[in-house]
Amino acid sequence: MSIEEIENEIIEEFEFFGDDWEPKYEHLIDLGKSLPKIKEEEKTDEKIIKGCQSRVWLNSEKQGDKIVFTADSDAIITKGMVALMIRVLSGQNAKDIIEAKLDFVDKIGLKEHLSPTRANGLVSMINRMKMDALRLAGND
Repeated sequence: MSIEEIENEIIEEFEFFGDDWEPKYEHLIDLGKSLPKIKEEEKTDEKIIKGCQSRVWLNSEKQGDKIVFTADSDAIITKGMVALMIRVLSGQNAKDIIEAKLDFVDKIGLKEHLSPTRANGLVSMINRMKMDALRLAGND
């Protein structure tokens, strides 16, 4: 599936809940429970995403021509946010990750329903994933 197709799928999921953000937060928490987890030994300081309020570890590796992300966080909402980003970006090629607009974040209203520090953390998460894709693309 393309990044855009996955984004559209997520937009439809969040539209299902209407304007009420309580079930949307519940959905985000549930997504966090299915997060592709980083290995315990990879939870190092180098893997922590700077700029996040909570601790978020992100591992990025190249598998063939695709970039695969795994992560973990010590906060449930943040875990859901990183799970959402992994769902969209993991398993895609570096070029598509780097060029992804990620409009779904605004379309589902996520940024406006996060505290300023969590919204900054989301931006840091996206930037880190794109930078890792760029770095791994350079390993060709």
